[in-house]
Amino acid sequence: MDWRIVACVADYGVHKIASIIIDWEALREDFPILREKAHGHPLIYFDSAATSQKPRAVIEAIRNFYEHDNANVHRGLHTLSSRATEAYENARQRVAEYIGAASPDEIVFTRGTTESINLVAQAWGGKFVREGDVILLTVMEHHSNLVPWQLLAEWTGAQLRFLPVLDDGTLDLEQLSSLLTTDVKLFAFTHVSNSLGTINAVVELCAKARDVGAITLVDAAQSVGHMPLDVQELGCDFLAFSGHKMCGPTGIGVLYGRAELLDSMPPWHGGGEMIVSVTLEKSTFKRPPHRFEAGTPNIAGAIGLAAAIDYIERIGRPAIFGHDSQLARYAAERLTEVPGTRIFGPSGERGALVGFVMDAAHPHDLTTFADQYGLAMRGGHHCNQPLMRRFGVSGTTRASFYFYNTIEEIDRIIEILQRAVRFFS
Repeated sequence: MDWRIVACVADYGVHKIASIIIDWEALREDFPILREKAHGHPLIYFDSAATSQKPRAVIEAIRNFYEHDNANVHRGLHTLSSRATEAYENARQRVAEYIGAASPDEIVFTRGTTESINLVAQAWGGKFVREGDVILLTVMEHHSNLVPWQLLAEWTGAQLRFLPVLDDGTLDLEQLSSLLTTDVKLFAFTHVSNSLGTINAVVELCAKARDVGAITLVDAAQSVGHMPLDVQELGCDFLAFSGHKMCGPTGIGVLYGRAELLDSMPPWHGGGEMIVSVTLEKSTFKRPPHRFEAGTPNIAGAIGLAAAIDYIERIGRPAIFGHDSQLARYAAERLTEVPGTRIFGPSGERGALVGFVMDAAHPHDLTTFADQYGLAMRGGHHCNQPLMRRFGVSGTTRASFYFYNTIEEIDRIIEILQRAVRFFS
């Protein structure tokens, strides 16, 4: 196959068409780990929904910081501290540009999507959510966008509601008007399901929430590295994502919040760096985002995230989305050839993953078997236990893709799964 294929895809939000010729095979050379072997077989890494691999540019950016600029930020007057502070704040600016935030002050660095959502639940929710208020979620939420709201509901006496999921893996939008009512304080939902690959209509959902006065939080962990995304066009109030799912390092994430909302929120961690003044009895706090970044931040992580954004932008998110969608659709089609296989999620366009179960083997057994042939997949409930129960399974096997994966690798997975059918039968 000629990997210099043309990617023609719709740019979500602005509906532009991008036609880009990308040498996808050449991009694989930027990822040293893809040359690894597992059990003597070439590595096929189909677990990018859990964490993506890192290009050399990101690895070098982190190494360069530690070798040449390592110092704490914001506190020192010496040269290294000035350089580290500049790089850290430049990373904040780069993230703001990447997601279309109005200002870098709307970008809070966190440890990841989970911490970002917990920050909103505790700081915003702790101040504004009261007994009798309603928090609306969906049945397809990752535990990171479920458990924090369960805890908040327990603390405050708020109620939880859930938008159901249809058999085809899409949200039951016909029930939205009866669930998204004026007593809903917050509507939190995922952009792309980490188990189904469903791409939710964020613009529509945020608009309907605004109509009833509800605040919105979007979990963009599975979308922000794969497709064009602009928070102002989406119309969301908060958006959370992790660096490690978009070619960046682990331990760094982002909370975007509209400036007026962040200004209204109290700190959620106390310590150094987030204060203006401290007496023995009382402290006053900085304005956002620094109010929410107590202690020494993950400086190298922020710098690595900025390098990942630069790398992704050089390829182009419209092209990445087209490539990833092609892989996911092709995988879903080929999986129908494997006897006794049930595929989950939409039959049409989907995010960069396919979840399935096979009659022949439990997902854990199947992924263990596949690993013997160099194939890395994820088997289990994917932090989606309520969703798994909705579909009557304990878990699924998930193959998730990124722009460094190939059609040939998907053909190889079908061969391995066919072999698994014979082995377990």
